[in-house]
Amino acid sequence: MKTHHYIFLSTITFIVLFYNENVGLNLGILGVLYSVLTLIKTSKKNRSKTFFLLFATSILSSFVFAWFGDFSSFLALVVSLLLLSFRSKNRRMKSLFLIPVFVVNFFTFICRVFSFNDWLPKTENSGFGKKIFAFVLIPFLFVAVFFGIYATGSDHFASLFTDYELDINLWQVLSLGALGFFIAFNFFNFVVEKQFYKQNHFLDNDFKKGDTIQKQTFSFLDLESERMGGVISFVCLNILLIFFIITYNYEQFYEVVKSPNQLSAETHERVNAVIMSIVMAILVIMFYFKSNFNFDSKAGSLKIVAKIWIFLNAVLVFSAMLKNTEYITSYGFTYKRLGVYAFLLLSLIGLILTFIKIQFKKKNAFLFNSMSWCFYGMVLVCSYINWGGIITSQNMKRPDFAINYHLNTISFSEKYLLKYAEEKKNSELKKEVLEKIKGEKSATVLSKIIYYETIKTK
Repeated sequence: MKTHHYIFLSTITFIVLFYNENVGLNLGILGVLYSVLTLIKTSKKNRSKTFFLLFATSILSSFVFAWFGDFSSFLALVVSLLLLSFRSKNRRMKSLFLIPVFVVNFFTFICRVFSFNDWLPKTENSGFGKKIFAFVLIPFLFVAVFFGIYATGSDHFASLFTDYELDINLWQVLSLGALGFFIAFNFFNFVVEKQFYKQNHFLDNDFKKGDTIQKQTFSFLDLESERMGGVISFVCLNILLIFFIITYNYEQFYEVVKSPNQLSAETHERVNAVIMSIVMAILVIMFYFKSNFNFDSKAGSLKIVAKIWIFLNAVLVFSAMLKNTEYITSYGFTYKRLGVYAFLLLSLIGLILTFIKIQFKKKNAFLFNSMSWCFYGMVLVCSYINWGGIITSQNMKRPDFAINYHLNTISFSEKYLLKYAEEKKNSELKKEVLEKIKGEKSATVLSKIIYYETIKTK
C-alpha cells in the first residue's frame, strides 16, 4: 500500500469507530490499527530493536486504554504511537525531536495537504485510488460548495433535498472525517525538516575527538583557575548540603507532631525543595563537565568532590522517601503521595545518570536523551497499573477509611468498594457503587471501558 492508502483507510476507520460513540474501546482498537499499519509501512532497515519495543508498548498501551480509558493510559498511548511513527522514519533521530517535529507538522498541515504530488501517486497509471479521488472526491467537493450557494438563493431548491430525512448526522461524519484525516495525515505523512537532521549530532551521547581539546570556558579565566574554582565550589556545596541534610532530617523526624494539614503542606514543600536541589545540582555538574574536565588529567579532585555531592543528594532523596512513607503510614495513600515517590525516583535516576556521565565521560545530551526515555517508562508504568485499586485496597484496612473520598475521587476502586460494602454490610454504599457500574456498563460496545465489564454485580 502507498501512503495515501494508509491515510484514507485510517480516516474511514476513525469515522466508523467514533460515529455516535464516546471515547473508550474504539480508541484502543484505533491504536492497534495504527501500530500494525506502521509496522507494515516501515522499511526493514528501520525495524530496529527500539522500533519493535515501541511497537510492543503501542499495542500494550492500546489494550490498557481499552481497559481503563483514563488520562494516564491516553498519554501513554499517544506518546507510544508518536514515538513508533517517529522511529519508523529514521532510526538515528533522537527522540527529543519528537515534540518539535510534530508541532511543526501540525502547523504546516494546510500547506502539505495541498501538495498532492508529495503524497498522492505520481504515475500515469493511477489505479483505483486515484480514480476515486478524481471521479468522486473532487466532484463531490464542488457539488457540495455550489449546493450551499444555490440553497441559500432558493427555498424550493433547498426543500428538494431537505424534505428527506436520513438517519445520519452529516455534520458529525464530516467533523470526524476532518479530524481523522488530520490525525492520519500527520501520523503517516509527517516530514522531518532538514534543520532537525542538521542539529541531530548535537544530541549524541559521546564526545568526538575535537571535543577533547582543552579549552577555556571564559576568556578571562585560565583552566587552572577554573579547575580550582570548581573544586572549591563543590567542597563548599558539600559542606552546605551536609548541614542541610542534618537540619532537614531533624525537622522531619524530631520536631513536635503537627496537624495533618500542616504536615501535608510541609511535606510537599520539603519534597519540592529536595527536587529543586537535585535539579540545580545536576545543572552545576553539567556546567563543569560539559566538555573540558571530562578529559582533564588534573581534574581528579574535581570529579571526586562532584561524586560526593551526587552521593549526598541521593541521601537527601532517601530521607524524603522515608518521610513520605511515614506520612502514608499515618494518614493513608493518595495519588499525590504516590506521585511524590515517582518524582523522587526520577530524581534519583537523574543522579545515577549524572554519575555515569562523569564516570564514562558522556556529553550533557546523554542526560537529556536518557531521562526522556526514563520519563516515557514512568508514563507507561503509571498507565499500566490500577493505582486507584491499590489506594483503595490499602486504605480500606484503616479505621479512618473515607468512603465518599474513594467513591467520588479515586478511579477504578469499585471492586474493592463492593468488597468493603459486603464486609461492613453497608447496603447504601453497595447501591451507589452498583449504580455507578451500571451506568458505565450501559455504554455502547465501542464506547465501553473494559474494566467495568469485569466487575460482577450479582
